[in-house]
Amino acid sequence: MKRRINVGRFLFVCGLVWQLTSWANDGKRPNIIYILADDLGVEEIGDYGQKQIRTPSIDRLAHEGIRLTQYYAGCAVCAPSRCTFLTGLHTGHAFIRDNCEMPNQQVNGQVRFGGQMPLPAETRTLPALLKQAGYATGCIGKWGLGSMDSSGSPLRQGFDFFYGYNCQRHAHNYYPQYLYRNDAVEPLDNPAIMVGEKLAPTCDPLDPASYAAYRGKIYAPDLMENEALAFIRQKKDKPFFLFFSTTLPHLGLQAPADMVEACRSRFPDEKPYLGGKGYVPCRYPLATYAAMVEHLDRSVGRMMALLDELGLAENTVICFSSDNGASFTVGGKNATDFAAMGARRGNKGDLYEGGLAAPCVVRWPGHIQPGTVSSHLSAMWDLFPTFCDVAGVTIPDGLDGLSFVATLTGQAKQAQHDALYWETARNKQALRKGDWKVILFHPSEKVELYNLADDPGETKNVAASEPERCASLVAALRAQHRDSAEFPWRAKKITGKIVHE
Repeated sequence: MKRRINVGRFLFVCGLVWQLTSWANDGKRPNIIYILADDLGVEEIGDYGQKQIRTPSIDRLAHEGIRLTQYYAGCAVCAPSRCTFLTGLHTGHAFIRDNCEMPNQQVNGQVRFGGQMPLPAETRTLPALLKQAGYATGCIGKWGLGSMDSSGSPLRQGFDFFYGYNCQRHAHNYYPQYLYRNDAVEPLDNPAIMVGEKLAPTCDPLDPASYAAYRGKIYAPDLMENEALAFIRQKKDKPFFLFFSTTLPHLGLQAPADMVEACRSRFPDEKPYLGGKGYVPCRYPLATYAAMVEHLDRSVGRMMALLDELGLAENTVICFSSDNGASFTVGGKNATDFAAMGARRGNKGDLYEGGLAAPCVVRWPGHIQPGTVSSHLSAMWDLFPTFCDVAGVTIPDGLDGLSFVATLTGQAKQAQHDALYWETARNKQALRKGDWKVILFHPSEKVELYNLADDPGETKNVAASEPERCASLVAALRAQHRDSAEFPWRAKKITGKIVHE
């Protein structure tokens, strides 16, 4: 029996294949800008429902592109989340599975932050593939995957250029005394600021002048914004990949005085944060946090304006997301401030939705229908193959990620994940399969099961009433974990026993 060919579909597929190959061969491959916020809650953006913080530039990206409503971070904390992006592997397979701090060093009487556990030299990374394909590659912001003299240096993992904080701990202060330009220390004219101390009892907590010791002259996000704009200008004549890994709005609470003042009227009854719960004291914590997010939005807007000025906007993909959920109560910001995670349970560090759900918007003029909203289930490790697809680079085998270019363009059938998986070396594993989410805790072997369609806030653990489904999902979860000598479970060996709450 002869099968009839759908001529229209055949021609469409041929056209799509031609378009994908032409991006790699006609010298006009798209530029890629990936803007990664730090600890930004999914609902701290206007287009996702935020009412108190103003984000017109990020909202514009969504209005001119696509907003994903079922997108997840790579992990619930910083370093492993970034690792999933760079490698296309989830945390059950990736090398970095949690934050792992290296000791500080003394250099000429000054503290040099030691960074985090480095990526191995043999790591296959997205920037390395793009570099091989002729892209100029730059990372500006926070790294957190190995010191500059280690195998994990961004300059040894595929980036031509790096500017910013190498160490995550260093990034807790927005007025640092130095940043890195490539592998060289660049001194800044800022005073030493003690992170973690309380406001002196002799200071008037209501007087803004009492907090002068926690501000400097040079605000690091201003420098990073300038470097991003310079990189775009310098690389405008060839394809470029810019990873703008901003530290905003990760605590401590520090922002330029004029931007804080512009936000103060929205928070008339501010109580000062005197310290004692990490980071730095702050006279106006809510206004300062809003100013930090709005500074990030300003940077996004200035990059968009420069792309327009240079005539690059039509051939540039901009993706914006966050590395994990909003912060828990610490450093002057409460977990409930700004309704950052909406009705989701948990915050940064949790494998509940509040620790993993993240915003994601993508603009690609001429390819993405403006104003698109998609519920495609995706995660941070999907960006590796997606950006390869965009660039016309062959997607390597062995990735956990799946390209969602088809979702972006709306022109082809989209491959779907059977399940999404997360773990941390803090002895938690989670797996989402369809509407179901299972979380396994060690060493207790306690299991929690939620139907996210009926219970998006993860308030009703149905593990005991769904024993067969629960057992099946736990088995699927265990199968995603590959043992790691560097990040072993911090307790007894996993037994396979399930304990219902």
